[in-house]
Amino acid sequence: MADEVIRVSAVVVRRADGRVLTVRKAGTVMFMFPGGKHDDGESPLQTARRELVEETGLTVALDELDHLGAWDTAAANEPGRLLHSEVFAVARQLADHEVPVPAAEIERLAWMDPHHPVPPDGFSIAPLLLEVFGHLSSVSR
Repeated sequence: MADEVIRVSAVVVRRADGRVLTVRKAGTVMFMFPGGKHDDGESPLQTARRELVEETGLTVALDELDHLGAWDTAAANEPGRLLHSEVFAVARQLADHEVPVPAAEIERLAWMDPHHPVPPDGFSIAPLLLEVFGHLSSVSR
């Protein structure tokens, strides 16, 4: 159904320098957070963890994900569709050996400054990314 809301979970991964991990799926033009649609019977938290592993190879425990909130935005890759996103943040610094890599449908990773997000190579930024970056900028110290 065209007017059905797409429900997803997304994950914010921050480095010590404040930059945030973004991904771009193959065949798309927008960078976004790692994340995706829920599997049947899966909670938003479980989706966030699964998608982070599938798309970046990063593994975190469920209790290492903090719920930042829910956002309703335009969908990045499905024009005219609405997106409801439960957004989580990894609540710890990544260890030196935890290096994200593009996996599954992810073609590229980029670390962006949430205060001044600039996508590489002329690509775009997903509406959810901009909304959450605005939130992160307003609550950062």
